[in-house]
Amino acid sequence: MVSKDSIFAAVEKAAPKLIALSDWMYENPEIGHQEHESAARLIQQLRDNGFVVEAPYAGMATAFRATYKGGEGPVVAILAEYDALPGIGHGCGHNIIGTLAVLSAIGLKNAWPDMPGTILVLGAPAEEGAVDNAGGKVFMVEHGTFAGVDVAMMIHPSLQNALGGSSNAREAMEIVFKGKTAHAAGAPHEGINALDAAIQTFNGFNALRQHVKPDVRIHGIIKEGGLSPNIVPDRAVIRMYARAADSEYLKEVVEKVHNCARAGAMAAGAGVEIRQTAKTYKNMINNKALGDVWKHNVELQGEKVSESVGGGAGSTDMANVSHEVPSIHPYISISSRKVNGHSTAFADATISQEGHKGLVVGAKSLAGTAADLLSDAGLLSKIKEEFAASVKR
Repeated sequence: MVSKDSIFAAVEKAAPKLIALSDWMYENPEIGHQEHESAARLIQQLRDNGFVVEAPYAGMATAFRATYKGGEGPVVAILAEYDALPGIGHGCGHNIIGTLAVLSAIGLKNAWPDMPGTILVLGAPAEEGAVDNAGGKVFMVEHGTFAGVDVAMMIHPSLQNALGGSSNAREAMEIVFKGKTAHAAGAPHEGINALDAAIQTFNGFNALRQHVKPDVRIHGIIKEGGLSPNIVPDRAVIRMYARAADSEYLKEVVEKVHNCARAGAMAAGAGVEIRQTAKTYKNMINNKALGDVWKHNVELQGEKVSESVGGGAGSTDMANVSHEVPSIHPYISISSRKVNGHSTAFADATISQEGHKGLVVGAKSLAGTAADLLSDAGLLSKIKEEFAASVKR
C-alpha cells in the first residue's frame, strides 16, 4: 500500500479543478433527473483520469458508473449526488457531495494506480424528493449495481464532522382530489369542493399524529387549491411525505395517511387518486466498523469527529444501499457558522473557504478509507460480519 501522505497529496493536486466544478454547480444548479451538464462535467473529470464510464446508466439519463480497476481485490463504491433543490439551488450541498466523491477516486487512483482492487464512482441523480421518480440509488439497487460490491460510501456536508446517524424511511406521494366547479356565490350547492377535501385531509393528518410513534413525520403542501375565489375548486393537489424510523412501520403509517385522504374525499363528496411520486427510501444502517475507519482518516488530517449529528429525522436513498452492502453516510463540516440545511445560506457555505476545505478533507477521508479496505482483508471481514448481523433478510 502507498502511504497516506502520498494519497492525500494526490487529492490536493487534483483538488483545484473539482473545487472549481463545485462552485460552477452552485452557480448553475440542476434539479433531479435534469442534471445533464453537472453529470457531464463530473464524467469528463473521471475520463480524463483514466476511469471507464458508462452513461447513461440504470435507465436514468443523468446517472453514470465510472470504473477503475488496478488489480484483483475488493470493489469499493463511492456515491456521488449532484441534484439541486427547486428555488434554493444547492441548499443541501450536493455540489460538494458529487465533486468530493469524484476527487477522492481520482486522488486514490493517481497515487496508487496498481491498487489491488476496483474503485467505482456511481453518479446517482435525484436524491431530493422534489421531483417525480426521485431516488436514483434505489433505481441502481433494482438494476443490480451493488452485486459484487464490497462496501459503499458517501459524505454529506454539515456543520460538523460526524459519523452518520440514523435516517427515517420515507414515502413520497401526491394526492389529487377531483370535484365539480360551480359559481361559489350563485350556486355553490351545485359544486363539489376539492379544496375542502384537501383541508379535511390535513385535519386528518393532524389528528393522526397523536396516534403514531414519536419518530413519525407527516408533512406536505397544497400544491393546487383552485383558480379563483368565485369558482368552487374542482381540483386540489397535495404533495407530501410520510417518514418513520422503521421501514416496516412506515407501511402502516402510509396506509393511515391514505385513509385520511379517502376520508377527506368522502366528506366533501370528491374523488381521490393517490400515487407514489418517488422511490420508497428505507432506514439507514451505518456500518460502525466501516465508520471507524473513516473517522480515523479524518483524524489523520488533524480534524475532530463527533459520534453523530443526532436527529435522524431526514431521509436518503443511500439507506437503500445500506441494506444491500456495508455502507456509511457520514458528515463533513463546511461552516462554523450556524446555517440551516435546505436554505440559500447553506448553499452559500458550499463556496466559502470552509466549504472548499470540507470538500478536500472529505475527499481525503474517503480515499484513505478505500485504501485501508483494499489493503486489509481482515478489516473488510470485520465490516462484513457486522453487516450480516445488522441487516434483516
